[in-house]
Amino acid sequence: MPRAERERQMLDAAVRVFGKRGYRAASMDEIAVLAGVSKPLVYLYLNSKDDLFSACIRREAKALVDAVRAGVRTDVAADRQLWEGLTAFFAHTAERPDGWAVLHSQARSGGDSPAGATGEPIAAEVVAMREEIVAFVTHLIAEAAREAHGNPELAEREVAGLAQALVGAAEALANWANTDASVSAKEAATTLMNFAWSGLGNLMVGERWSEGSWTSASPPTRAPRP
Repeated sequence: MPRAERERQMLDAAVRVFGKRGYRAASMDEIAVLAGVSKPLVYLYLNSKDDLFSACIRREAKALVDAVRAGVRTDVAADRQLWEGLTAFFAHTAERPDGWAVLHSQARSGGDSPAGATGEPIAAEVVAMREEIVAFVTHLIAEAAREAHGNPELAEREVAGLAQALVGAAEALANWANTDASVSAKEAATTLMNFAWSGLGNLMVGERWSEGSWTSASPPTRAPRP
């Protein structure tokens, strides 16, 4: 078997074990058995448990970012781009729940892993993934705000926090959806669109966002604040 294919099998097995058991409880023996190889071969290919965990983080982070970017068309309105990005995000985390657990729960949990596995290299991988997604969302919100307000400085000044909040909400919803099999990717994305794009104000008066109610360029404008 080619080395790349053998290594992929090892990483697949490691993601499943790390995702379900956490770093400390994960056994290299179990990973080797699940991958169909000997434990010495796992060490030969991937050096150590820490290095194996790091490789899982790198692979799953890249796969998530690639899935979100691939799911979004750039020639549609900002709200549709956001919807497509959210749907791709939730679909990917649903299809790879163990990979999401490794990224969100295990890699970001300082209490579950030893210092060597949650030190700067691992933290940097997770932070880089999150920052790339936040930058993508920031761009979408900024473009919509520029169209709505005609003020290029307004978007840059105000959207950074909104993008962080939106990504944080998406992460929380992914955890919720992955513990409730009845929640589809579209349902999770619609929930966040209603909360973030339409806003709580619209929801309180019964105005809901729905797929197909796309704007031409930007979200509905509000009356000026008094």
